[in-house]
Amino acid sequence: MIAQTQNRDYTVEEYLALELSAESRSEYRDGAIIPMTGGTPNHNDIAGNLYIFLKTALKGKNYRTFYADQRLWLPAVSLYTYPDILVTHRPIELQAGRSDTVVNPCFVAEVLSKSTQSYDRGEKFAAYRMIPSFQEYLLVDQYRVYVEHYVKTGHNQWLLSEYDSIETVLSFKAFQLRLPLADLYEDIDFVDI
Repeated sequence: MIAQTQNRDYTVEEYLALELSAESRSEYRDGAIIPMTGGTPNHNDIAGNLYIFLKTALKGKNYRTFYADQRLWLPAVSLYTYPDILVTHRPIELQAGRSDTVVNPCFVAEVLSKSTQSYDRGEKFAAYRMIPSFQEYLLVDQYRVYVEHYVKTGHNQWLLSEYDSIETVLSFKAFQLRLPLADLYEDIDFVDI
C-alpha cells in the first residue's frame, strides 16, 4: 500500500496548489495526498510501448492519447489520479475551471507494480467504472507476461479476458485495433526483476 504524505485531510484546492509546485506527482484520494512512486525500467518500457502503439494507430482518428502525466478527475469519489495510459474521445472534456485535468476517458491502462496492483484491480477500477465514457481497462503485469483486459458490455457489466502467452494478439474493442503481446512486451527482460 502507498503511504500518505501526512495524517491530515487536504482540500481539493490545497492539493491542486501543491501539485503546481511539486517536484513529483501525487494522487488525491478523498482528502489524502498519496505520493506516486517512480517506476521500474520494465514499467516505463511497457507503458511506452503501449503509448507508441496507440498514438500511432489512432493518428488522425477521433481520439487523444496521453502518457503518465495527464491528470484525471473522478468527482464521484473525489479522486485525482495519473493513469499510465489514458485515451479520450475528441473533444477532450476538462474539469470545470481547469485546463490540465481531463474527465472523459474511454480507455485506461495501468502497468501493475507490487505496491499498487491490488488498488489498480479493486478500488481504482471501481472508481473508473463510475465514468460514463469509460469502456475499456487494461492491466499489464511487468513481472511476467500477463494481461487483464476488461471491456464494458452493458450497464454494470464487464467482460474479463486474461492473456499469458507472448503469442496472443489482443483486440481492443473501443478502437478496433489488434496488438500482439510480443509488441507490448518488446525489450522487456524478466530475468533482471
